[in-house]
Amino acid sequence: MLRSMTAFARIESLHEAGGIQWEIRSVNHRYLDVNLRLPEDFRRLDPKVRERIGTRLNRGKVDCTLRVLPGPTAASGLAVDDELAARVAQAARAVADLLPEAAPVNPVDVLRWPGVVQAPAPDPELMEHLVLGELDRVLADLVAMREREGARMETVIRSRLDDLETEVSRVREVLPAIVRGFGERMRARLAEVDATLDEGRLEQEIALIAQRMDVAEELDRLEAHVHEIRSALARPEPAGRRLDFLMQELNREANTLGSKSAAVTTSRASIDLKVLIEQMREQIQNVE
Repeated sequence: MLRSMTAFARIESLHEAGGIQWEIRSVNHRYLDVNLRLPEDFRRLDPKVRERIGTRLNRGKVDCTLRVLPGPTAASGLAVDDELAARVAQAARAVADLLPEAAPVNPVDVLRWPGVVQAPAPDPELMEHLVLGELDRVLADLVAMREREGARMETVIRSRLDDLETEVSRVREVLPAIVRGFGERMRARLAEVDATLDEGRLEQEIALIAQRMDVAEELDRLEAHVHEIRSALARPEPAGRRLDFLMQELNREANTLGSKSAAVTTSRASIDLKVLIEQMREQIQNVE
């Protein structure tokens, strides 16, 4: 099953100890690159959060943000540090004396000063349990979205594989006619110049040229790579890197087919194959 590296998930929950918001977004990246934004009081959870993300995701640039809000009973337990508030207010008035046109001190501004208003701290072990539990939930949503997007990508890739196999079969069918046509054209040109034909030598030359034009090996490898891609799509483990490598191999064989081409049919087939491969590669660049 394919998973996309592009996804977004957000979850909010309200508990007696506080409200929890997790937001995770991911985009394609060569490796797993996690960027965490945690409140100061929860920085200690950084290793555990990274570990849990790493067990669910293998690749992608991941931005993960946690917000923790006060619980419904926090307001009833608010306490004001009167001494600190007084010092803050005194400092504000001293500054106001230097600026006669300044607005008077706003009590709300004093309350905003760090440490002036103190709320009862929730049980840290309980909050850790709740935060990590909600992280598991949001990761499950993110993975589900990755899998849904991956399923759509797999449908596109399998369709292009079918088209690629059809193109390879078409080239196989016309190859004998291309070689025969080349021999006939060579004979006709020699006849036009009224040259004496050495049938043995002519057959040798035609055979050598036909050998250089032979792309059966390239077609076999194209079919083998298609089979390997289908096998990779059916595996449960992440297949992005393997599929990316196989796209390079497909493109190499398509280029060789074009370089050996001696007919419009095979030249066009090479271009069509590269178009199909590029369409698959665009999808696979975003596969985990």
